Amino acid sequence: MKHARADAASVPLPVAGRSMISGDYIALTKPRLNGLVVATSAVGYYLGAPGRPDLLSMALVAMGTTLVAGSAAVLNQVYERDTDAMMNRTRLRPLPDGRVSPGDATIFGVALSACGLAILAAHATLVTTVLALATLAIYLLIYTPMKRRTPHATLVGAVPGALPPLIGWTASHDGVSTGGLALFAIVFLWQIPHFMAIAWMYRDDYRKAGFPMLSVIDPSGRRAGRQAVAYAMALVPASVTPTIVGMTGAAYATVTLVLGVALLALAARFFAAPSDRSARWLFVGSIAYLPLSWIAMVADRL
Repeated sequence: MKHARADAASVPLPVAGRSMISGDYIALTKPRLNGLVVATSAVGYYLGAPGRPDLLSMALVAMGTTLVAGSAAVLNQVYERDTDAMMNRTRLRPLPDGRVSPGDATIFGVALSACGLAILAAHATLVTTVLALATLAIYLLIYTPMKRRTPHATLVGAVPGALPPLIGWTASHDGVSTGGLALFAIVFLWQIPHFMAIAWMYRDDYRKAGFPMLSVIDPSGRRAGRQAVAYAMALVPASVTPTIVGMTGAAYATVTLVLGVALLALAARFFAAPSDRSARWLFVGSIAYLPLSWIAMVADRL
């Protein structure tokens, strides 16, 4: 009996049990990316509120949006588990590494989306819920399969990536309006230099997995650099739109112009001399741009 108990104790836990203990299900939701979703949806709610925002409602909207975004991340990884297994930076994710089964991940992803949409339906507007559902549908049904076919998938993927601030805005503003569209445009344009930097740094991985990124189909880096510059340039005037429409004041406009010019300079440097170093500087600059811009925007409204 003693040996039987020892043998039973040595039997490994089922995949799902090990994953829940080790946090693999949380990892499937891409928590770092979802941290950005929480911030952008909360900023959108705050800026869209006509007066003092309801903090509980804002938290619930951010939570619902985050659950939907997490669901998209999980279900995307179910679809791409074969290509993830080919790339060094993703091969140890829970699905390609076998720590979570595709069936369990699918159930988890669907449950997240159902909970997120239910929260938004109960605590936000119909427009907010529809936008969240559109985020999920565009990401999974259009962007994810499109990635294997064309480099233009990056532009499509930037649409659901830019919807969280608009989702937050519609939850407190009861409509889209110019201000909400301005927030959407800022995040949409910001994503392209950010994505171009990532695509260059991991171009060998994308090549192995068969993704036709610009950095793969044009090894010189000129096309990726050109897109980074074009969208960073468009971001500069777009970023001051909140001030033009009266959402923010001159302080925000000054900060965002400085940030925008700095990001444009990094994009131009990458275009002039594509390299891992210039791409990494562009990546770091893009990571810094958005939170600093949001902080300036919120502070200008206090």
